[in-house]
Amino acid sequence: MEQDYAEAVRWYQKAANRGDAWGLGQCALGNCYENGYGVEKNVKEAAHWYRKAAEQGNVEAREALRELGVK
Repeated sequence: MEQDYAEAVRWYQKAANRGDAWGLGQCALGNCYENGYGVEKNVKEAAHWYRKAAEQGNVEAREALRELGVK
């Protein structure tokens, strides 16, 4: 199956805007922005979504923020 990152971003955005439990959509959206998957690469936007996920206890998002050098 072919990967459609733009479509994935659309679904992650919907989940992220709903404040999905545990920040899973938010973390995935942060990853897309960090790496330019389906969207233009934007570290500031990635940090925004990682931070929202981290606030919900998502450990992966906390690690991603640390690796970005963002608090």
